[in-house]
Amino acid sequence: MNRIITAGKWFLLAALVLLCGLYLGLRASLPMLDGKLTLPGLVKPLEINRDSLGTAIIHSDTRADAAYGLGFAHGQDRFFQMDLLRRNSAGELAELFGDAALKLDERHRFHQFRKRAQALLKQLPADDMAVLEAYSRGVNQALAQQTLPSFEYLLSGAAIKPWRPEDSLLTIFSMYLDLQGNTLERELVLERIRQLYGDEMLAFVSQNDPIQAALDGSTLPTQAMVAPPLSAKALENAELRPIGSELDAFVKGSNNWAVTGQLTRSGRAMLSDDMHLGLAVPIIWYRAQLNYHHHDSDIQVTGVSLPGAPVIVVGSNGHVAWGFTNGYIDTADWIELPKGETTETVTEQLASTGAGKEIPLTLSRFGPVKRLGDKDYALSWVAHGDFAINLNLMRLETATGVEQGLAVTEHTGIPVQNMLIVDNAGNAAWRLTGAISARDNPVVVAQSATDWQAEGWAAPAANVPLVANPANQRLWSANSRVLSAADTPRFGDGGYAIASRAAQIRDNLNAKSVFDESDFLAMQLDNRALFLTPWHQLLTETLKHQPNEFEEDIKALADWGACACSESVGYTLVSKFRGAVMDTLFAPLQTRLAEEGLSLSKIKGNLEVSAWQLLQQKPDSWLPEKMTDWNDFLLDIYRANRAALLSRHSTAGELAELNWGKVNALKIQHPFSKQIPLLAPLLDMPEVPGFGGHFEPAVQSPGFGASQRLVVQPGREQDAILMLPGGQSGHPLSAFYRSGFGDYASHTPTPLLPGQIQHSIRLMPQ
Repeated sequence: MNRIITAGKWFLLAALVLLCGLYLGLRASLPMLDGKLTLPGLVKPLEINRDSLGTAIIHSDTRADAAYGLGFAHGQDRFFQMDLLRRNSAGELAELFGDAALKLDERHRFHQFRKRAQALLKQLPADDMAVLEAYSRGVNQALAQQTLPSFEYLLSGAAIKPWRPEDSLLTIFSMYLDLQGNTLERELVLERIRQLYGDEMLAFVSQNDPIQAALDGSTLPTQAMVAPPLSAKALENAELRPIGSELDAFVKGSNNWAVTGQLTRSGRAMLSDDMHLGLAVPIIWYRAQLNYHHHDSDIQVTGVSLPGAPVIVVGSNGHVAWGFTNGYIDTADWIELPKGETTETVTEQLASTGAGKEIPLTLSRFGPVKRLGDKDYALSWVAHGDFAINLNLMRLETATGVEQGLAVTEHTGIPVQNMLIVDNAGNAAWRLTGAISARDNPVVVAQSATDWQAEGWAAPAANVPLVANPANQRLWSANSRVLSAADTPRFGDGGYAIASRAAQIRDNLNAKSVFDESDFLAMQLDNRALFLTPWHQLLTETLKHQPNEFEEDIKALADWGACACSESVGYTLVSKFRGAVMDTLFAPLQTRLAEEGLSLSKIKGNLEVSAWQLLQQKPDSWLPEKMTDWNDFLLDIYRANRAALLSRHSTAGELAELNWGKVNALKIQHPFSKQIPLLAPLLDMPEVPGFGGHFEPAVQSPGFGASQRLVVQPGREQDAILMLPGGQSGHPLSAFYRSGFGDYASHTPTPLLPGQIQHSIRLMPQ
């Protein structure tokens, strides 16, 4: 017995020593935030200050030195995130995570982005190349100052590779994959549906959204289509499994809107921007303020940067402010390769900490080649073009008005965005900004080689539509169609979101004649469930067929509050019922597509129209085997979904436990905590009751939502708001690891401008 007690004491002592060693190691890897360093690569001294949030406030003489300072700050606080972004687009994650990452690496290596980044560097202007080189030197000097590497490298045992200018371009290519990756797959899904089920089914599942909110009020035609029959074989083979987890994960987000100075008391225009992206630890954006000299002017620009890139992505410089939502125009074509087409096969080596692998990659004059069914298709995509990436977005930092801002961003190398730009003179404008090809014949399925426009793909588009100072003084976008109906055929549909958010924002803007920052923040937090009202009515009517069985459910629906509110059980029931109905209705198609690695999630917005036509027409051919009544069909769906929700979210089987705040709780996690749950208390943000849904302006799911909330009038930055769902630093022992998250979670406005300086480090040229 004494031996057991003694052994236990030694075990506890060893565990304590191990924990102390881990803690001391983590402390030793914290970056230096105060003092003075003499470093190579600087032209003149620069200073990096940090406030209580950890905002990097950089004072330098030149823009290149400002990039050096931003690179140094990014390298200190976010290098592992930067490393993941460059490796993600290059298809090199297996070098960190082993063979488990090879499948993703193979998918991304298809695009050969590292080779493309190296080629794009050669065509950048000298000044822009100097900025990238200075940024890289700053990153690498931050790494050189580390006593120990960050904990991710200590845990994984991976080596740290220096940052190179091409890696900043790879960071932007990662955003292409994030923002346009679904557009690429969408066209393949529609092409395969056409091949498997015919043109009638293709038309049925790709109908125009009846909810439309274009800036000019124009509408695309809608029609009451008759559902094409579905074969008994398709129904027999369908897996009626809960594919909703995948489909629901495909949530499109991002809102922005603006009003001209005629609708503010100051006479300055005002901008709101909340870009919705996947949320993780660390968060994607990084607070920064750059102060430098440009010609005879002193520049101060404040906003968010993307670690890995030397620019302010969204922000304000006192004269202009700008923000983005993803454009979702058609930026890619799949070309059916004709027989006898000349191709080339190259070998790509996927390195790994495990075995690694070699993959063959077929290249054609159209682009890289993929097999679908029994045919080969080549991809032409703007991300593969010579105008995919440049640093023209940086020109906004020195713009003094909307007109100049539009001019300097006419050909900006980023994934195409709805840019809203406003100025202190009261002007406001919208335009598609980013890489847009000059080709003018987009289609939703694959096209023939004879229709491919070689010259169009080789050049950026000219005369892209814009709207400036509209008569109603209001502008908005929310990932749905913004273009006029007349311009839509030229730019195509790359997978627009349902226009429920845009319509709700438009109506909110039309409801008032004067706005301030608090009004815009309230609009960002608008979680009224207008879009789901018909689904609420359908579910209520369905359950009333069995009033005794569902008495409690019917009461919850009556009390749902018509909002994605934390306390609402009814919203949970309606939202999850909709998802389950969609999944079950289209399970036959999804099952067949999944055999080839494709998913209906890429066209889920279009399926809303088709689903309602099925529910209204009730065709027998779409009912599962042995099911003869549509009411019974819907009741069965609800029963199964209700049971699944209770099993997942309720310990006592109580319906009250299915409140939306619990079911849709915000869980912002570190990638490592997902693999090692014991690390969650150290690495994750605190869990927060869910607020917002998929179709309301306040978009939120457990790992998706507003990656930032910005409200600003240029020249009145002291009243501006910038809220972020996490802290500046990726180091769990940093004071800035969770800084700002509390404001975000409680919807408390966080100032855009930095606060009182807490730390200051001076970098001197060697």
